[in-house]
Amino acid sequence: MSAIQTPDPATGADASADQRFRLEVREWLAENLNGQYRELRGLGGPGSEHEAFDERLEWDRHLAAAGLTCLGWPVEYGGRAATLRQQVIFHEEYAGANAPARVSHLGEELLGPTLLAFGTEAQKQRFLPGIRSVTELWCQGYSEPGAGSDLANVSTTARLDGDQWSINGQKIWTSLAHVAQWCFVIARTEPGSARHHGLSYLLVPMDQPGIEVRPIIQLTGTSEFNEVFFDDARTDADLVVGEPGQGWRVAMGTLTFERGISTVGQQIRFARELADLETVAKDNGALNDPAIAERIDDAWVGLRVLRAQALRTMESAHQNVDAATAAGQASVSKLLWGNWHRGLGELAMDILGPPGLLAENAAGDLGPWQRLYLFTRADTIYGGSNEVQRNIISERVLGLPREAR
Repeated sequence: MSAIQTPDPATGADASADQRFRLEVREWLAENLNGQYRELRGLGGPGSEHEAFDERLEWDRHLAAAGLTCLGWPVEYGGRAATLRQQVIFHEEYAGANAPARVSHLGEELLGPTLLAFGTEAQKQRFLPGIRSVTELWCQGYSEPGAGSDLANVSTTARLDGDQWSINGQKIWTSLAHVAQWCFVIARTEPGSARHHGLSYLLVPMDQPGIEVRPIIQLTGTSEFNEVFFDDARTDADLVVGEPGQGWRVAMGTLTFERGISTVGQQIRFARELADLETVAKDNGALNDPAIAERIDDAWVGLRVLRAQALRTMESAHQNVDAATAAGQASVSKLLWGNWHRGLGELAMDILGPPGLLAENAAGDLGPWQRLYLFTRADTIYGGSNEVQRNIISERVLGLPREAR
């Protein structure tokens, strides 16, 4: 199973610059994924965030010191103003080197671009340096017990009290909240407002008496998701991104960034999983089953579809397409990769057969394929459930009647 390469290579000077950049990244990774960092290869990521977290945090800061974080940001904010193609190259090389999963994804890939697009200059100066250097980690306060993926139905409230916002409510499925210093929170700041009206996008410090974080034990036995309770939690009045009451637009911008360039690296990790699973099928004889062989082939084709859709989505984002088209393409991408990865987990269990029902040891520890199967059950839920993505496509793109509420 060969790695997925960037299609439609550039020509002339651009191609030469891209080749130099690829070589720079490849050589740096080869040199630095050694010594104290060698054992981090392949660790971390969804379902495995507990693996060597402190060591991966140190690795992220090592990347930052080398100027390999926030590549696409403007130079004046600590980035390298890397082109879209160069950012794709970085993620390809990073995933191809089996480098550890990043711990700073939510800050670098979601909040940072959001602040660049919607934040004030003071907010950029305050928060972007900590994101780039990986000295401040972020979590995302979107989902709620009564709202799930329906972001417009949030009930967490915030009201101005002097020079601060007072925040009350609950968020759920908050990834890495237990290690984050800050949270970007969607809260209802206009009493009596409904749906996407009257929401604000607030930046909230996590280390304060008004916030309680409770881990959620997952099927895998790990707990990277959390419940977060706000009981008169506080943040400064000027830490609202965009205008108060206009947070829906900012939140949608964040969701678009969430399904951006980093998905290319995600797909290469998927390709490695598929290649490793094919090896298992060869070794245990499952590949001799024509049905299994066909499903592996289908998965390989599915990866190419994911790739094409991701590149189309990224290209549209840089062409400033209308909001409905951008939302539809992002939703299609989420539907495609969520269902593909869940299907890979199901395929893994079918390839393992009855031995897949047994724990690895007497302590009940799960093997990598069992953990993949269990965690990928959530892939079609977190980040926006299948049902919500289909509603977005049908209502906002195809113009079909809205779902009765």
